[in-house]
Amino acid sequence: MSRLLHPDWVIPIEPRGQVLNDHAVLIDGDRIAAILPLTQARARHPDAEIERLPGCALLPGLVNAHTHAAMSLLRGFGDDVPLMRWLKDHIWPAEARWVSEAFVEDGTRLACCEFLFAGVTTFNDMYFFPEAAAHAVLESGLRATIGIVTLDFPSPYASDAADYLAKGFAARDVLRDAPRLNFALAPHAPYTVGDATFSTVMTYAEELDLPVHLHVHETAHEIEQSLQHHGVRPIARLAALGVLGPRLIAVHSVHLTDEEIELYARHGVSVAHCPHSNLKLASGIAPLARLRAAGVNVAIGTDGAASNNRLDVLGELHTATLLAKGSSGDAAVIPAAEALELATLGGARALGLESQIGSIAPGKQADLITVRLDEPDCLPVFDPIAQIVYSAGRAQVRDVWVAGERLLADRQPTRIEIDAIRHQARHWGRRLRDET
Repeated sequence: MSRLLHPDWVIPIEPRGQVLNDHAVLIDGDRIAAILPLTQARARHPDAEIERLPGCALLPGLVNAHTHAAMSLLRGFGDDVPLMRWLKDHIWPAEARWVSEAFVEDGTRLACCEFLFAGVTTFNDMYFFPEAAAHAVLESGLRATIGIVTLDFPSPYASDAADYLAKGFAARDVLRDAPRLNFALAPHAPYTVGDATFSTVMTYAEELDLPVHLHVHETAHEIEQSLQHHGVRPIARLAALGVLGPRLIAVHSVHLTDEEIELYARHGVSVAHCPHSNLKLASGIAPLARLRAAGVNVAIGTDGAASNNRLDVLGELHTATLLAKGSSGDAAVIPAAEALELATLGGARALGLESQIGSIAPGKQADLITVRLDEPDCLPVFDPIAQIVYSAGRAQVRDVWVAGERLLADRQPTRIEIDAIRHQARHWGRRLRDET
């Protein structure tokens, strides 16, 4: 049955900054059928069920362009140390001891629960045992791009780059027709992946038309290491290997020269900006204002809960806008309407899904959320977009639909079993605390 959603405000994202009052969005099956003034919608679709959403803004679901979902089970494990110490002394030893199919499925299940309550309808994941992660995603009803993670050193999941790719493609073959799932190549980083592996990854990316999801220029140390080992900065090495291009999602990209930003723009690279993780690990502040001024597509990511420690895209967005203004000395950069685009259509573009998600438009998937703006901390409302970016947070997310299916109804989940997720998270927490 067709349904009409009637909020106080519809924010379609395209065109940028548009806010529609007294409009309704018609959902037919899993897709958006129309956006119409309410009187026209009722006249043209008299049999459609009308759901009124007073005090709410209706907007596309948020896109988390970079995360390691299963690492939710490592939230708070090894806080307050810089990236390489955090990885070498805490995360990599814990992963070697604990990562398994069960760990990944339970950790991803926990992340999906957090995403749902934060209004994230699509996320871009990079982690071991992708088939286990995909099972948790399918259970949740969310949409995800699952990374075929690749490294040149062994882990509990695979022995070498060829093994990672073989297992990742086997998972993709099994899940090829699964609803709401897509796949990406996910070489971890320039300091964990060699030239030959990058060449193989890019060959597959071209042949299979897949995005490439890669950490790059996260820390100054990474750049120094590349200069010592390769004689060039990582981005120059990636350019020589043919990695730069519209398929690439360059995660973090904190330390960039003007020439590197121009390279990104010229090659159509997207950046996944993860401000909280970069701040917590003292990696630095990505040059968001300069990236956008150069025309680079930027999306918002949370990174994993182990380095953030929250999977909160609205929180990331708020911080990203303030950092851009403060670091550039220009209060006008990244205005609210542009910022909201980063967390929706920007993420969709990075994943190659802009024809399906990221804005409210006829024919697109009905991935939608409502944000309550009638709470005391969001009133009065002069500009709903600015209110979402600067005042609201994930606690104001009220409803979530993915492919037309309502997964959150007035803060009540319709699919996930929260008590079971809590139980498993506590179980893993006890094991990591008592047995590591």
